[in-house]
Amino acid sequence: MQIEDLNKRPADNGINWVTATFMAIFHAGAIAALFFFTWKAFFIACLLWWISGSWGIGIGYHRLLTHRGYRTPKWLEYFLTLCATTALEGGPIFWVATHRIHHQFSDVDGDPHSPLEGKWWAHMGWILTGKSMHHDTMTLARYVPDLAKDRFHVWITKYHYVPIVVLGFGLLAIGGLPWMLWGLFLRTVVGLHATWMVNSITHTWGSRRFATHDFSTNNWWVAIFTFGEGWHNNHHAHPVSARHGIAWYELDLNWYGIWVLHKLGLARQVYRVRLSKLPARPAVLGSITTLNLTAPSTSSASGD
Repeated sequence: MQIEDLNKRPADNGINWVTATFMAIFHAGAIAALFFFTWKAFFIACLLWWISGSWGIGIGYHRLLTHRGYRTPKWLEYFLTLCATTALEGGPIFWVATHRIHHQFSDVDGDPHSPLEGKWWAHMGWILTGKSMHHDTMTLARYVPDLAKDRFHVWITKYHYVPIVVLGFGLLAIGGLPWMLWGLFLRTVVGLHATWMVNSITHTWGSRRFATHDFSTNNWWVAIFTFGEGWHNNHHAHPVSARHGIAWYELDLNWYGIWVLHKLGLARQVYRVRLSKLPARPAVLGSITTLNLTAPSTSSASGD
C-alpha cells in the first residue's frame, strides 16, 4: 500500500461531521461510565490510558515517529504505533504531519492549533472544523516522506480505527459493560483532553526556560496528565531531545520508558539534552498567565 491509496482530498472549512459524531459518542460513553463504576474497570482504564497515552502517543507517535529522538527495531516501532491508535487520535501519518506542521508554524499563520485563534480552537475546535486534521495526500507526503515510504504506516493510517474497535469488543467480552465504558470511552476521553491540553494550555499558561519564537511554556500539571509532554517549552527549544523534563525535578514518565528501552537494548541513538551543558539563555517571556498576546515576529519555531 502506498500513500496515494489514502486518497485524501482537502477538507473544507465546515464541520467534520464524522469526527464530531464520534467525539459526541465517546463523551456520552464517558459520562455513562460514571454510573458503572467497579475497581477492576477503573484499573483497566488506568492501564490502557498509560499504554495508549504514554507508550503510544508520547513515546511512539511524538518522540519516535515525529521527531526521531531515538531509534528502535521496526517491530517495536510498529507495536508502539498500534498502541497509539487505541488513543483515538488518528493514524500515524495524519498525527505526525499535523505535529510537524505545528513546529514549522508554531503560533503564527499556518499553525493547526494555536491559542492565538482562541482557547476553544486550540483545545478541540481545530479537529471538529476545517482542514487542520484533514490534509490532502500531497500535503501529507510532503511532511512525512519517511512514513510515506513505509507500507505498514500507510496501511494502519488507513485502518487506524481497527485496533480500538477490536479492543472495545474485547473489553466487552471479558469484563462486560463496565470494562468497555471505562476502558474504552472514559479512558479515551481523558486521554484526548490530556493531549489537547498540550496544544491549548502549554501555549497559554506556564513558565519559560528557553527563548523560543513562540509562546510554548512548561506546565507541571499538564506534564502529569500527559506522562511528561507538558514540558513544552523545553520541547520546542530542543524538539529532537527524547527527554523533555530536562531538570531533575521535571517528572517525565515517557523519558523513563525510553530509558528502560535503551537499557534493554531496544532503543538506540537516543538524543538527550542535558541542562548542565546548555548555555544560560534568558527567556523571551518569564511566564505566560493570559492569552492577551500578539503573534511572534518570526514565522517558525524551532525545527523538527
